[in-house]
Amino acid sequence: MTGSSDVYISGTSTDPAIRADGALRAESARILAGYREKAALVTDLQLDGPARSEARARLAEFAAGPLRDYLTATDRVLNATAAGAAPTRLLVRALRRWQDGVLDTVDELLRSDTSAQASHAAQALDAVLAGYLEVETAVLLPALAELPGADFPLLADDLRTLLRGGRLETPVELDVREIPHGTRHPRIFGRYARLAPGESFVLVNNHDPKPLRREFAATHGEEFTWEYEESGPERWRVRIGRAAAPA
Repeated sequence: MTGSSDVYISGTSTDPAIRADGALRAESARILAGYREKAALVTDLQLDGPARSEARARLAEFAAGPLRDYLTATDRVLNATAAGAAPTRLLVRALRRWQDGVLDTVDELLRSDTSAQASHAAQALDAVLAGYLEVETAVLLPALAELPGADFPLLADDLRTLLRGGRLETPVELDVREIPHGTRHPRIFGRYARLAPGESFVLVNNHDPKPLRREFAATHGEEFTWEYEESGPERWRVRIGRAAAPA
């Protein structure tokens, strides 16, 4: 339970984490239903030429827009947070490879020149997308819910904000000195996930976070920046940023 202004029973429908889980699953179901509604018209052999062309255009618009936006948002919010914890790191790597496959199939759909090619790509995308979303909801979400340091309601809010075209608030400083060690890294990766390209935050720690830097390098490669602003002996301040997008 929380303070008097927000009282709930843990594990019930009044629990913010349970509501957040339901909201995340609803977004996944929404994107799959939206895709299938439009894909069904592309694969309908009864449609005449003009109607089929219009259906292909609407499906391509959905795949290039809302579907891509969903994958980008969930990677930034859900995958980025789970990537910061040892129990879920390999799962995230697998999901990101799967996501690449989904995006490759989206590109195949967008390149299709004929009705037959579009129908084939639409069916292939349905299969790979449905599989990806099933793992996301059946495996990733329960794993995140059990991950120390992962704020489930905040993750759901962040995802909704991005999907509605909003911008996440830029964090300024994250002091983890009072946070238990086992919960620090998911919290830090969750904070990093809120950054837009070119933005940064300051991590305050009571030791040199070299292991964290190795995790960032393994997870984000050259996408992150790391700059010491203070180096001990009792306090370390590190500015961690998301590299600016190429001009």
